[in-house]
Amino acid sequence: MRKLAFLCAIGLLAALSAAAQEKTTTEITVGYSYLRANPNTSSMPSFNANGGNASVAFYPWHWLGFAADFGGYHVGQIGSSSVDANMTSYLFGPRIRLPGTTHFRPFAQILGGGAHAWSDTGFGLSGTRNAPAMAVGGGLDLPLTKHVGARLFEVNYVPTWFPEKTGGGRVVQNNVRISTGIRFRF
Repeated sequence: MRKLAFLCAIGLLAALSAAAQEKTTTEITVGYSYLRANPNTSSMPSFNANGGNASVAFYPWHWLGFAADFGGYHVGQIGSSSVDANMTSYLFGPRIRLPGTTHFRPFAQILGGGAHAWSDTGFGLSGTRNAPAMAVGGGLDLPLTKHVGARLFEVNYVPTWFPEKTGGGRVVQNNVRISTGIRFRF
């Protein structure tokens, strides 16, 4: 019994030693973001939205992190109509660093959260709306120095569930987001 307890203690100490060698990192990324919005209503065409995004990712392990992603977008024209529409998104979830080289660092993520839109006529309805949203995708980072890098690209499928008709239920909008920016690593 003593031998078993001794072996368990040695195994626990070895595991703690190995875990202590794992270095945690935090990354902050800011940049430009393009959103291709695809309403599910036949009376409204797809449209483009431009804006910015910022994300913070904490990596307790080298390969697995937890990200918070915030975006803001503006639309000035839908079809031939001039509009003043805005949307913000707030998404959270796991981010996985995929095996790469020392020059490129690919990642994949699944984020969930919400979106808030406000306008006179944009995003399907006037006024303000909140809706569930998510982002599924990934990207590629290029380290430039130990603490600074470039986000070469990030591509996400971003479905939102805004109501598109007065009195109607929520309908999924199948959107695509493409981002690029600068990454700071601590």
